[in-house]
Amino acid sequence: MKRGTIPEINAGSMADIAFLLLIFFLVTTTMDVDKGIFRKMAEKNDNPPPIDIHKRNLFEININLNNEVLIGDTIVDINEITDLAIKFIDNGGGKDINGQVCDWCDGEKRADLSDHPSKALITITADRNTTYETYIKVLNNVNRSYNQLRNKLALKLYNTSFTTMEEEFRRTKDEEIFGKIKFIRSKYPLLIGDIETTMAQK
Repeated sequence: MKRGTIPEINAGSMADIAFLLLIFFLVTTTMDVDKGIFRKMAEKNDNPPPIDIHKRNLFEININLNNEVLIGDTIVDINEITDLAIKFIDNGGGKDINGQVCDWCDGEKRADLSDHPSKALITITADRNTTYETYIKVLNNVNRSYNQLRNKLALKLYNTSFTTMEEEFRRTKDEEIFGKIKFIRSKYPLLIGDIETTMAQK
């Protein structure tokens, strides 16, 4: 009995099918993307002014491994940070590096708070075990203090808020508005430093 020939499988189109399946999975598959912190970088300054690091010009925020927020040796609620930072930045208790007083500051001019907004440095020291959520809340409250101070000055000088001017500039790219924005920023420069610490193992 003659054995019949086995028919061959036509594999010519298999490569096309595989390619189409690959495209399908690439289009339909979602991938997790690591998210970072939205943080506006400071403008480059080739000749940055020296910053006075006298103790009164440092506002130190510490977050320990238990996610407790301390200013100095005192534990504070996260929601208190904005008001405390405003008092520190807007104190107006001294002069800038050029010997000019802060005549736009509305602070109490206390001897234990900053000399001038251009010298007021806020540092956030976070333990490595601090949660991301706690750090973000602290940073948001610090940023909010600058926004409130800038809005107040912009309303006083230009009868509009700093936030509104930024939104309008993004929409129109108007150079005059940008000049006003730069002026307000120069009065309340954003001076924030981040430090990470690790608690010693006992």
